[in-house]
Amino acid sequence: MSKATIDLPPKGGFSFDLCRRNDMLSKKGVRPPSYRKTGTTIVGIIFQDGVILGADTRATEGPIVCDKNCEKIHYMAPNIYCCGAGTAADTEAVTDMVSSQLQLHRYHTGRESRVVTALTFLKRHLFNYQGHVQAALVLGGVDFTGPHLHTIYPHGSTDTLPFATMGSGSLAAMSVFESKYREGLTKDEGINLVSEAICAGIFNDLGSGSNVDICVITKGHKEYLRNHLLPNADVYALKREYTFPKKTEVLLTKITPLRAKVEIIEGGDAMEE
Repeated sequence: MSKATIDLPPKGGFSFDLCRRNDMLSKKGVRPPSYRKTGTTIVGIIFQDGVILGADTRATEGPIVCDKNCEKIHYMAPNIYCCGAGTAADTEAVTDMVSSQLQLHRYHTGRESRVVTALTFLKRHLFNYQGHVQAALVLGGVDFTGPHLHTIYPHGSTDTLPFATMGSGSLAAMSVFESKYREGLTKDEGINLVSEAICAGIFNDLGSGSNVDICVITKGHKEYLRNHLLPNADVYALKREYTFPKKTEVLLTKITPLRAKVEIIEGGDAMEE
């Protein structure tokens, strides 16, 4: 047997096949795909009575802030809410779709939705699209088994944690949780900790900003604190007064008579309605 027919094991090291391919495509005028920078800070913690979710309210479109007070905490079920980061259209579409599926499931079973059911719906859908649906989620809720907090990544992987952060401001928020989180937090302590974590993302991440939204979920009850904090309130907006003239002065009036020939044709058929 000749050496040419023997399959040799591949050599170690890096493979530059894709680099050569990209170089060849660039020489032919093919532009590489661009990406869009998104910004969000979403967090969640488990406290002694349930789950607290938090989010900022800035929506960006590239370098432009297109909405200063959007809602990033989405309704999933009466006992389950979900924070979304990434592409706003994807997060809203995915959470609305799973929310309707949970509603149908409650109609069919006559029972309260479980957090693990919502988690399964979300991660299966995102895994099917292999990360092309850009929705990074923090799912929290309380069911008969207790409080639950999960993170779902755009490609479908999940984590179950006592405290979690996601989005471009997640590192700043995580630094607050890792230094100050402890088990058995009260409701007020948890709200203050989540607010501090969101503010850390707001002031240290350019993609996060504006206000702080809080959602507190306990057994049989939820409390949505919309605009709980306003760390970037525009204090000067109320003092601005613009005065404009009530009317525009007429500088010149010129009337040009219309001189046109009008032909009158008598007779003809009557018009029917």
